[in-house]
Amino acid sequence: MKAPDSPRKASRLPTFLLPFLLCFAASPALAQETLDTGTSAWMMTAAALVIMMCIPGLAMFYAGMLRSTNLLSVFSQFFAGAGLIAILWVIFGYSIVTDATGMVADEYNLHSFVGGLASLLLLDVKNDSITLGMPTSVFVTFQLSFAIITPAIVSGAFAERIKFSAAILFLALWFSLVYAPMAHMVWGGPGSLMANWGALDFAGGTAVHINSGIAALTACIVVGRRHGYPEHSMPPHNLGLCLAGAGFVWIGWFGFNAGSAVAVNGDTGMALMNTQLAACTGALGWMTVEWLRNGRPSALGIASGALAGLVGVTPGCAYVGAVGALIIGIVSGAVCFYFVAIVKRRFGYDDTLDVFGLHGVGGMVGAILTGVFASTALGGAKEIDIATQVWAQFKSVVFTIAYSFTVSLLILKAIDRTLGLRVDPEAEAMGLDKAEHRETGYNL
Repeated sequence: MKAPDSPRKASRLPTFLLPFLLCFAASPALAQETLDTGTSAWMMTAAALVIMMCIPGLAMFYAGMLRSTNLLSVFSQFFAGAGLIAILWVIFGYSIVTDATGMVADEYNLHSFVGGLASLLLLDVKNDSITLGMPTSVFVTFQLSFAIITPAIVSGAFAERIKFSAAILFLALWFSLVYAPMAHMVWGGPGSLMANWGALDFAGGTAVHINSGIAALTACIVVGRRHGYPEHSMPPHNLGLCLAGAGFVWIGWFGFNAGSAVAVNGDTGMALMNTQLAACTGALGWMTVEWLRNGRPSALGIASGALAGLVGVTPGCAYVGAVGALIIGIVSGAVCFYFVAIVKRRFGYDDTLDVFGLHGVGGMVGAILTGVFASTALGGAKEIDIATQVWAQFKSVVFTIAYSFTVSLLILKAIDRTLGLRVDPEAEAMGLDKAEHRETGYNL
C-alpha cells in the first residue's frame, strides 16, 4: 500500500512557499485540501473490496481446506480478530503506522521504525478532515482493512490445533508489535527505514506477505504438528467452498493493489492491469509444474497458483510493466508450488494452509523481481540501476524475515507459557468447532 510522504500531513508544502501563503492566509481554499469525489468514491470501494477479500474471501478459502469439524473456528478467529484489531487501530494503531512526526529523509531515528502518537484515539479525525483528496475517515478505514487481513493470513498456519483465546491474543499482540511497526517502516514516508533504503513496495510484499508468511512459519513450528500429520491424510473437506473463497480473494485484490495508489491515476490503472495479468499467469505457472510433476493438474492447485501470482505482483504492481507482471506471476506460481509440494514435505513442518509457501515465498519472489522489472529498460516505471535496486529489495526482505521471526517467536513463547497455545488431544480430535465453540458447521 503506497502511502504519501506523510499520510497525516500530506498537504504540508515546501518551506519556501510559506511567505507566499501568508499573503493569502484568508483564503479557505489554502487552509485545507479539496475533496475529490472521484478519489473518495474509489477509495471507499477499495476499502470494501479488501474487507471482502478477508471476510468472506480468505475465511472461505481457509475453511474449505480444513476438515469439516474446524470450519467455524476459522470464521470465529477472523470475525473476533477484526473486531479486536479495529479497537486497537483506533487507540494507537493508525497513529503509529502513519504519524511522521520527527522523521527526516535519509536520517535514522526511532521514528524510522515506529510512528508517533499524534493520532491516538483518532481525536484529530473530524467530519471535515481531508487526506489526499478524500475524507480522512476513508483513508483510516482503507488502511484498517490491511491491518485486519494481515494477521488473519497468519492464522492459517496453526489452524485445527490452537486455542481460540491464544489465537486472538496472538493476533492482537502480533498486530501491535509486528504489523504496525513494519507498515510504518515500509510506508511511513521519507525518513522511514525502507524509504531511506530506497526499497520499492507498492502494496505490501514486505509489510503484508513476507511479514505474515514468516510469522506463519514460526507459529506452525512453535505450535507443533497436528496429531496424525503427515502420516494420515487430511484432505480439504469442501473444495467448492475453497475455490469460491479464492474467487472472492482475487476480486478483492483489485482493491488491495489498485487501491494502494490512494488516488485515481495512472498508477491505479497499471496496478489493476498487472494484478489481473499476474493472477492469470500464476495459475498457469503452478498448473504447469504440477502437471509435469504429478501427471495431472488440480483445481486447488490452479486456484493456489492464481493467489501466488497475486502475492508476487503486489510489491511492484504499479512499478512494473505488463511483461514484468506476466513473468512475476508465472515464476511465483512455479516457485510457490515447489515450496508447498516439496520443501514443506522435506522439512516436515505443518503449515496447515500453506501460508508460508504462498505468502512468504511469493512475497520474496515478488519483492526481488520488482527490483528487476521496475526498470524502464524492461518496461517498468522507474529510472533505476537494476543491481542497486535489487540490493535494496534484498535488504528489505532480509530485514522483514529477521524482524517478523524474532518478535513472532517471542510472542508465541510468551503465550505458550501463560495461556498455553494448543488445545488438548481430545479437543483436537473432536474438532475445534465443537470443542471451542459448541457448534458445528454442518447439521445433517
